[in-house]
Amino acid sequence: MTDNDSGFGHYAGLPTAEVHELSDDGWPPDSAAVAWRISAIHWTTTPRPIGEVFDAFFERADTSRVTAIVIGPWAGPIDESSKGVIDRLIGEADRLPALRSLFLGAIPRDESQISWIRQSDITPLLKTFPKLERLDVRGGEGLALQPVRHESLRTLRIETGGLDGAVTRAVTASHLPALEHLELWIGIEDYGRTTTISDLDPILRGDRLPALRHLGLQDSEIQDDIAAAVATAPVVARLESLALSMGVLTDTGAEALLTGQPLTHLRRLDLHHHYLSDAMMRRLYEALAGVEVDLSEQEEPDGDEDDDEVWHYVAVSE
Repeated sequence: MTDNDSGFGHYAGLPTAEVHELSDDGWPPDSAAVAWRISAIHWTTTPRPIGEVFDAFFERADTSRVTAIVIGPWAGPIDESSKGVIDRLIGEADRLPALRSLFLGAIPRDESQISWIRQSDITPLLKTFPKLERLDVRGGEGLALQPVRHESLRTLRIETGGLDGAVTRAVTASHLPALEHLELWIGIEDYGRTTTISDLDPILRGDRLPALRHLGLQDSEIQDDIAAAVATAPVVARLESLALSMGVLTDTGAEALLTGQPLTHLRRLDLHHHYLSDAMMRRLYEALAGVEVDLSEQEEPDGDEDDDEVWHYVAVSE
């Protein structure tokens, strides 16, 4: 996902329209031409609950034509989970027949750290919207998912500072024959990561993901182990792009990638935010000369190597 498709300004290839900022005469004439951003106002002297913003959206927009919705902060996302928002969407499902893209929890860091966002069970969304093609979720606290069968979903992105293994296992147990883009921010144990390499094994085999073309296993403190697993993973042979970025990738993980199966068929390999040496970066560029390799954000560990106290950090945890 690019910055131009983040839910802040753009989403699903459409410009966003912030519902609570629209004047009476400023509503888009074509409800299919924008991604509708619905969020509470809770930081001013005149707070507006997200329920009222939903009311305005359903009263003024032609919801039969709405294809994309972005859910920003609900009232106090630190104190309240996303369940109320999910219940509202499910209750209005018959008024959203064209909905194809949904971002649940597009909340900027200046309003809530990712680890503070309280999510809930997202399974009902997938069951209620069988034509949904894209689902983005930010926040891992309270996040739950049950194995589902969904014939239309093409993109699934889950951003967390610590991904519960139960959620990962539910993804791998789901039947998602159309899924082309899978992105998981795995995070760290201190913020709830219980996902293990064995949890990821069904994804890496690829048996249940016949259409997968992009795989992102990112933001992990076990990025070297993930790289080693990817190096022999059957699914890689049919990928067009691979992201092992944002985590604690060192020369050990990069060496595994270089000595594993060929990666020269990839269009793009995203390794940004890493702990690779200059020499290893040169080796990667040379070995993958025909691949767009992102090695930006070369990080330096904190601490003193002489005292064996060195700390590496993922890009997003708190």
